[in-house]
Amino acid sequence: MNFNLQLDALRSAYRDGSTTPRKLLLALREKAAALNPDYHLFIHLLSVEELEPYLAALDDRDLDSLPLYGVPFAIKDNIDLAGIPTTAACPAFAYVPQASATIVEQLLALGAIPLGKTNLDQFATGLNGSRSPYGACPNSVLAEYPSGGSSAGSSLAVALGVASFSLGTDTAGSGRVPAALNNLVGMKASKGLISTAGVLPACRTLDCVTTFTATAREASQLLALTAHFDPKDAYSRRNPLWNDGSAFGTPRPFRFGVPRAQDLEFFGCTEGPRLFAQAVDQLESLGGEAIELDMTPFFEAARLLYEGPWVAERYSVAGELMEQNPQAVLPVIQAVLAKAPAVSGVQTFRAQYRLQALEAQCDQALEGLDCVVTPTIGRPVTLAELEAEPVLRNSELGYYTNFMNLLDYAAVAVPSGFMGNGLPWGVTLFGRAFTDQYLLSVAEAFQCGSSAPASSAVARHDRARLVVCGAHLDGLALNWQLKRRGATLVETTFSSPDYQLHALAGGPPFRPGMVRVREGGVAIAVEVWELPSSELGSFLTGIPAPLGLGKVQLADGRWESGFICEQYGLEGAVNISHLGGWRAYLAQ
Repeated sequence: MNFNLQLDALRSAYRDGSTTPRKLLLALREKAAALNPDYHLFIHLLSVEELEPYLAALDDRDLDSLPLYGVPFAIKDNIDLAGIPTTAACPAFAYVPQASATIVEQLLALGAIPLGKTNLDQFATGLNGSRSPYGACPNSVLAEYPSGGSSAGSSLAVALGVASFSLGTDTAGSGRVPAALNNLVGMKASKGLISTAGVLPACRTLDCVTTFTATAREASQLLALTAHFDPKDAYSRRNPLWNDGSAFGTPRPFRFGVPRAQDLEFFGCTEGPRLFAQAVDQLESLGGEAIELDMTPFFEAARLLYEGPWVAERYSVAGELMEQNPQAVLPVIQAVLAKAPAVSGVQTFRAQYRLQALEAQCDQALEGLDCVVTPTIGRPVTLAELEAEPVLRNSELGYYTNFMNLLDYAAVAVPSGFMGNGLPWGVTLFGRAFTDQYLLSVAEAFQCGSSAPASSAVARHDRARLVVCGAHLDGLALNWQLKRRGATLVETTFSSPDYQLHALAGGPPFRPGMVRVREGGVAIAVEVWELPSSELGSFLTGIPAPLGLGKVQLADGRWESGFICEQYGLEGAVNISHLGGWRAYLAQ
């Protein structure tokens, strides 16, 4: 059975009667059961009887009352589904939860239907999908390659067409590497944005729940529906309003970081450099400006994940079982965790201090950038290579992914092409925490292959743009109010020819008032600044009457937030529009 399971297409099919949730889910279950012997994607595929309560719950519900009505999804088997065993790919560790994880409860309440629990690298320790007693997960395109992990079965469920989306987890790349290898979008949201309550930890301080989808637009829709603060999760964080669903839109011209040539590593792959160069070219065609970025501190942070004390955090989950029943844990997992008991408190704090220093360097490097692009993996490895050198090859898969959660960044893996043998290849866009919807906006434009609008809105992130025309211009009396808040000058330009400029009465400081008019308008010289969205409120409250913030149209037709003047403030003012700007007025 082949059916378009993308969210909008599925909703249309339900609406026109092409199928029903019950008919679709039962057919998908049969398809998954037929695929499972070869791909090992499900550890527990829900039986017809186990599916029935979820299907029956939709019988008296209207399609328009539930955003995810009848949408089939799969759940990585380290995320709880009530009444179904959670194994973490370790039968001896299995337990049956009484309640579902918060994220699963959210999706069920929205009308989605779980198809089953998916295979993974044991205890989510691995990036390849071959470390499971339930069988290795081959790639969806070429069977001699792995699916990628640890969210192996979750990626296959979407790639093989048995789920509209799936849930994975990501500590070191587990939601991005499988996406790249299976031609999917893998969204690793900012830490704490999606609740991890009811998720078996790998590293609890770093873990993120991820989604696999066919498109960035679908990932945006799911994130908007599920990014809610959860009091049951001590690591949950509130999503700022600049990162809600309305932030998804058309990216305006942007600046993106690109690793220096000496930072790029493809581990001998001859196709990777060309594919990555093509991805950079495509981002530039969308209006991006590539800025070379020194990745040294990012990669040093990445090495801390397995060479530092964070391996002890993984041990806190599986260590007791390893000590009591060693044969229950795969040898390769034991090898990864073996040094954990020897990690001392002193080592832990020293590593935290070093990470803090590296984070400060990396955050500074991201200032002035809207996002960064890297390959998602340097080189795909075969299952045979993984078997021969499991730790080395797995480490290579995480070269571009391991630093992300340690440094508290958001990231989305997006397909960008295919290798000569047909294997999917992709890149990752990452940026500061809580720029998730912006990253998905760029990913959507990238997937579409053009700057065609993702929506009628302009994509937003954690920086707000502000048009200034007077005392806040660079170097003038009140410019310090912007720079003190971390603002940077983006461009010097003009307004549309629809404004008049007046020198207001009073002062110092002397200020202009810019007013939009129906007739007699001119283009006024302005500057566009960008400042952290969190600082915009304090800036606004400090603006004295008769000035305020509204929308100002620029010469190219864009509308941005900027200074406007109340009409009553023009009493006693002098019209200086003919001079074309405040600097010209001051000069004369």
